Amino acid sequence: MKKRVLGKSGLEVSALGLGTMNMTGPYGPPQDPQEMITLLRSAVERGVTFFDTAESYGPLANEKLLGEAFEDIRDDVVIATKFGFDLAVESGEQLGGLNSRPEHIRKVTEASLRRLRTDHIDLLYQHRVDPDVPIEDVAGTVKELIAEGKVRHFGLSEAGARTIRRAHAVQPVTALQSEYSLWYRGPEAEIIPTLEELGIGFVPFSPLGAGFLTGKIDLTTELKESDFRSSVPRFAAEVREANMALVDLIREVATRKAATPAQIALGWLLAQKPWVVPIPGTTKLHRLEENLGGANVEFSADELDDLSAAAAKLQLVGDRMPKDFLKTTEH
Repeated sequence: MKKRVLGKSGLEVSALGLGTMNMTGPYGPPQDPQEMITLLRSAVERGVTFFDTAESYGPLANEKLLGEAFEDIRDDVVIATKFGFDLAVESGEQLGGLNSRPEHIRKVTEASLRRLRTDHIDLLYQHRVDPDVPIEDVAGTVKELIAEGKVRHFGLSEAGARTIRRAHAVQPVTALQSEYSLWYRGPEAEIIPTLEELGIGFVPFSPLGAGFLTGKIDLTTELKESDFRSSVPRFAAEVREANMALVDLIREVATRKAATPAQIALGWLLAQKPWVVPIPGTTKLHRLEENLGGANVEFSADELDDLSAAAAKLQLVGDRMPKDFLKTTEH
């Protein structure tokens, strides 16, 4: 597996990371923990070093899973986790909405360290910008945690350009995590230029459009009510046919390049910038192996331009996330 460095931070990770959220939900019921530990270890054996989790995944269960999987190979992996929701430290009970008060950050970071069975967090993200807490106070708190050796790098998730600049002025931001793919290209307008200017890495989540870009979802696919995607406007049955045009385009390119649609979608992302590190998630070994093949897809400049231009012409229908989610993004 090729390596990449997130911006100017010096944090080297595998070109593709692994998003672990769905190992404990929300696209379906939690997976068997031992099977997921086996999958996590298999990813390491295949060269993956970058693993993404959060206290809110499960909640709490996801961090515990990674802690058990990586305790004896901790130096071989880079673990990113997140704070920012108002969860009870020990139970994970939802106490409120967002919470990035300095005292809360400290408390939940200590709890994350315990669950991850480690003495440091490689990359600590603010999961969502808290409008009630100045971002300077958040960055300052993480700066203190870095000075104490409990955290190595600071990240933001779904933050807007102005917030990124304000945070970066207090504590250099190593990476921004936000949604980005051929399915959603919003960051291209303002976010990516800001990251390039400041030397910040970009970690796209949902690089496969929550599975849509793999081509495994079609007009007949029925999403269970428990599946988070059933509430996502772009997955609604009445708009799916229009959005399938993007999958058809990716499938055509995949056929020409002897790759799968998932590999084309990931390869396109990797070709955008050398400091872009997607984190596709999966709970299946054969999907992991397929996704990792995306790191080997190469595009000529003309091929890349043609795919980008053709995708931009398509009229995709529906928001990328439910309205309640979108309210918490890009502050």
